[in-house]
Amino acid sequence: MIQFGSLDYAELRFQQIRATVEIRDKQWIDVELHFELEQGLTLPDDFTELTALIFCTYSGEIAQMVPQDEGRDCEYQFTADEKAQLIHFYEENVKPKLLSLVS
Repeated sequence: MIQFGSLDYAELRFQQIRATVEIRDKQWIDVELHFELEQGLTLPDDFTELTALIFCTYSGEIAQMVPQDEGRDCEYQFTADEKAQLIHFYEENVKPKLLSLVS
């Protein structure tokens, strides 16, 4: 996680990822990812509940991915490695189901 305006960051590893899909309108689909952190890792002190919100097109392409705290915007962004973990989960586990829902 990288806090906006900071040079410091912490690399998180996610496990037990689960997804919730919400078809928002005719253009966008929201995918919320919930997860546990790998043992021994901790969230920054000012977090309560970290999740990832992915905005997708009807073709399953990711338009944007943002971290959230308790379902709200926060002052952090994911590192490249954190994004890669979440994108891998999405591509393997969520995207095929999402495409079957909208086709």
